[in-house]
Amino acid sequence: MEIKQQCVVALTWTLKDTLGEELDVLDDPVEFLVGGEDLFQVIEEALQGHEVGAELNLQIEPEQGFGDFNDQLVFLEARSLFPVELEEGMTFEGASLPAGCNPDAPKDALYTVTEIYPEHVVLDGNHPLAGIALRLSLTIEAIREATEEEIGRGSAGTGFFKIQPLHATPPGNDTLH
Repeated sequence: MEIKQQCVVALTWTLKDTLGEELDVLDDPVEFLVGGEDLFQVIEEALQGHEVGAELNLQIEPEQGFGDFNDQLVFLEARSLFPVELEEGMTFEGASLPAGCNPDAPKDALYTVTEIYPEHVVLDGNHPLAGIALRLSLTIEAIREATEEEIGRGSAGTGFFKIQPLHATPPGNDTLH
């Protein structure tokens, strides 16, 4: 079967930055809907017409991936507004930031705690890979027809580099896929 719109592909990959530093490895195949919301457009376009076993090497520029770094999404907040068990790497949805945080912080962003000082906390609303050009080496492990449910929801259930808020789960459980 050849990849086309509205099919599900199972992929494995290695993701690196342009200096060759490994950022993510997906050894076990994960399914993504082609023609939905799961993958970046540049990846979907590269997959078109390929079959199981194909290996692709892609260069993904920031504007094709997670966007450019926006310094307007970095906020310095009072440490006292946050729980004692706060750790670097924890994330908060903008709509659930503690009372007293900057009211200009967009409510639809996901903020990562990037630094903790005795009196302040740095929150970054950029995706962790914003502003970074990426090199993705992927292998097509399987292809199948998408179900009506997957097409209707626009996803096979896994978004490309979907980041979940960690405030409800213990630190260290965030994944890039």
